[in-house]
Amino acid sequence: MTAPRRLGVLGGTFDPIHYGHLRAGDAAEAALTLDEILVIPSHDPPHRVDPRASTFHRFALAALAIDGRLNWRLSDMELTRPGPSYTAHTLRALHEDGWQPSQIFFILGADAFAEIDTWYDFPAVLEYAHFAVIARPGATLKATGQTPTGVHMVHADTPDISSTDIRARLAAGRPIDDLVPPAVARYIQTHRLYESSAVINLHGQTERTHG
Repeated sequence: MTAPRRLGVLGGTFDPIHYGHLRAGDAAEAALTLDEILVIPSHDPPHRVDPRASTFHRFALAALAIDGRLNWRLSDMELTRPGPSYTAHTLRALHEDGWQPSQIFFILGADAFAEIDTWYDFPAVLEYAHFAVIARPGATLKATGQTPTGVHMVHADTPDISSTDIRARLAAGRPIDDLVPPAVARYIQTHRLYESSAVINLHGQTERTHG
């Protein structure tokens, strides 16, 4: 009997996507023997400030970042859905596509999981998928109660990188080559994203301010 497929879900604002996101996905893929990783950029993240780059650019950056990863694919399901990008809505949409909660592993950092009791549809959201929590070796999780799915601690030495720091570096004219894949760095440079005087319009084009 063939074992059911296991889907990893890596969501985020990805403003921009960086090695921290990718290594988290790699760690979960290896530790939980995932068959596929679905990368889902959010449109309107309820727990984050509004993204600096447009949905067009963030989707393109994510596509470049995962290029070459055989079992990874990109989804625009949150970018095309109106309203806040709630994880509960995304997981329920995957159920409608035929995935069972026991097959889905939502990948997130320990800092984000620590705030899960503030998420939309908590605590029911814990039943919509397994949660793969990426944490430094030695970290522990607080109990969340019993659910049909589970919370899995994945210990990994992921790089200490944040999109906020990357944007600050770019605004200051500093390099980011060690923080993002080369194709992502080239795209950001070509489109002059995140520079202090750059404004992204609704069509994903970079405009310049004056003065």
